[in-house]
Amino acid sequence: MPKSGPFKVFLADDHPLLRTGLRMGLSQFSDIDFIGEANDGFKAVERIKQNPPDAALIDVDMPGLSGVAAVRMLRKHYPEMTLLILSSYSDKHFIEEAMQAGADGYVLKSIDITDLVELIRAFVNKEHPMSPYLMDLAVDWEDTRPDMEPDEEDDPEDFLTRREKQILDCLARGQGNKEISNSLFISPETVKTHIKNIFKKLDVKSRLEAVIAAKERKLIN
Repeated sequence: MPKSGPFKVFLADDHPLLRTGLRMGLSQFSDIDFIGEANDGFKAVERIKQNPPDAALIDVDMPGLSGVAAVRMLRKHYPEMTLLILSSYSDKHFIEEAMQAGADGYVLKSIDITDLVELIRAFVNKEHPMSPYLMDLAVDWEDTRPDMEPDEEDDPEDFLTRREKQILDCLARGQGNKEISNSLFISPETVKTHIKNIFKKLDVKSRLEAVIAAKERKLIN
């Protein structure tokens, strides 16, 4: 069941004015519970561990420990926590670093506060939000990263990507490539590539076999 709130939110940014502005903006929403802030990566990791939020907004470039490094550390301990990188940069290099570290999204600081809150709600509920301030490369990172080659002893839960699990859910609902493409905002060709990789990783030859194998291994409900 989707979470309706309150959504606990933490903010890490080294600019006091930005923190103040976001804190005041987020406080306008009754379903947002602003639980803390930090001005560098080390403090952010420490305070988040003390009181884990539903979502953490983390500046990409902070003194001491960068936002990307902080996300990497947090992701190891909190696989389900929503970690969003805030940035003024739209360079591909920054975006790819953030996604490789485990960020759920890469959001431009020019975003309107209402749009930011909508993104927080959507990400916490594992939906697939679209916003002109949410960089496309961030949404599609799992479509372009290299496939992991599993060892024979590996559990599929460990080597299936998040996107592949999403596509397995779609296959279980009987969706075709076009429907999957529309619901996940990726191209039909990308869907085909993911399905091919799923077949290889699960050692199956059809969509039905993939769904059965995934259910047997409790990869999907």
